[in-house]
Amino acid sequence: MKKKGIALLLTGVIMASCSMPVYADREDAKLDVPYISLGADLNAQEKASVLELLGVSEKDLEDYTVATVTNKDEHNYLDSYLDKSVIGSRALSSVLVEGKEDGNGIHVTTKNITYCTPGMYENALATAGIKDADIVVAGPFKISGTAALVGAIKSYENMTGEEVKEENVETATNELVITGQIAEDVGSQEKAEQLIGAIKGEVVSSGVSSPEEIGEIVDQAVKEMEVKLSEEDRQAIVKLMEKIENLDLDINSLKEQAKNLYDKIEDLGLKLDINEEEVKGFFDKIIEFFKNLFSGNQE
Repeated sequence: MKKKGIALLLTGVIMASCSMPVYADREDAKLDVPYISLGADLNAQEKASVLELLGVSEKDLEDYTVATVTNKDEHNYLDSYLDKSVIGSRALSSVLVEGKEDGNGIHVTTKNITYCTPGMYENALATAGIKDADIVVAGPFKISGTAALVGAIKSYENMTGEEVKEENVETATNELVITGQIAEDVGSQEKAEQLIGAIKGEVVSSGVSSPEEIGEIVDQAVKEMEVKLSEEDRQAIVKLMEKIENLDLDINSLKEQAKNLYDKIEDLGLKLDINEEEVKGFFDKIIEFFKNLFSGNQE
């Protein structure tokens, strides 16, 4: 799929509604009450289609907390990553978020979504710090699904009263877009989500932070998964992982929340342990280069 249209859903429920009740913490939240966001530009027929896919009737909406998302909201969150022409001029984002008890993890179901897989959503939402929620992302017809992420995060905030840090939202948004672009370039959504998930898991668990160390993990993952990346894609992943490393995420929480994805990654049996000797050798070469440079200048 071309990149045009990949942003229609990244802000699915950005405006989860100012009238939503605010709860002191997750334990006080009404976890059995779904939160729904509908695109402001849905016509009557499109709205009916989306509600049917979400399993909600017009009458049901009277008992739900409903918000609308505008195209302006979508641009506010996506302009940093995508061309405005790609984001488009209609807000069609539609998302249902239902909080669950501890231990449920994040489970995403998609309907009429072509660009983002459930694994992509689950992995990015785990990066944002979302916990234990069932989420349905739907489009009135075939659309990319990218604009649902931030909306789901905002709905989660309003449901639980727990604020998600801005840097987590920004990084999760970045992650979803990059994963989608990698999927296009390698020709496989599944490989893309597993590649990003595996690299992120190793970066978080090992605590590596330098671009060289992260780059080594990327190269090892690419080799073991038999994926070919352009240098541009490789650098995009490295920069993303630098952001992720700064979030101080917990690897156990990541694996618990995005369990479906990390179970698949574990089945791959990847070995991505950082090779400290190779990294040390890299820095030794740099030091030696400058030593020789300065020595040459003195002569």
